[in-house]
Amino acid sequence: MATPGKVYLIGAGPGAQDLITLRGARLLAQADIVLHDALVTPEMLDLCPQAEKIPVGKRSGQRSVAQQVINQQLVEAAQRAQLVVRLKGGDPMMFGRADEELRALEEAGIEVDIVPGITTALAAAAAAKQPLTKRGIARSVAFFTSSTAPEHSDHDAIPETDTLIQYMGGREAIATAERLLAHGHAPDKPVVVIENVSRADQQIQRMTIAQLTQGLGTPHGPVLVMIGEAMRPREHQRD
Repeated sequence: MATPGKVYLIGAGPGAQDLITLRGARLLAQADIVLHDALVTPEMLDLCPQAEKIPVGKRSGQRSVAQQVINQQLVEAAQRAQLVVRLKGGDPMMFGRADEELRALEEAGIEVDIVPGITTALAAAAAAKQPLTKRGIARSVAFFTSSTAPEHSDHDAIPETDTLIQYMGGREAIATAERLLAHGHAPDKPVVVIENVSRADQQIQRMTIAQLTQGLGTPHGPVLVMIGEAMRPREHQRD
């Protein structure tokens, strides 16, 4: 039996092609097979024209490939190719289900390595020119999402921290704002909402928790919600 290939879990970053790491881009250019998320842009896939590309997208509210199937596809890809890339939006280790894929590959005896990417929260902070921490105002940050495994569907706790970053927050905006108000957060606490971070159609909205209770309409891409006093605009700030 042939020795299986190696799998790389690579973070594509928030979307813009030039925000992937040099190592990630180099490995993409060498890959035999690339299994990629739905949020990976066509421009990013231009970096691997030689590779067999397999879409394994998982998008909220849409039909998607089951995680168990993705795990099996990774194992099978490594059994027929030497360099396999699992390309994920953002960073593989932040809401990327890396643990499940690592377990499947390790169980099959397949070598795996991880290439970090720029997680969306940091790209969003840069796009909005809004640091997540500020001396004397915010010294702690929490990342959270309302997407949970089925057995934890009632888990809706919001972390206690200075700056809150909600991934995939568009559909949950109203519920998040109402829970924050119920837990004593000030209605005028600043909120920054960014859709399609780093892409050509990026949109930035500034509001308060009270305004967030009205919802965000129908987003056309991934939404990140940043909440806290650190989001308050500087006196002479321009977006």
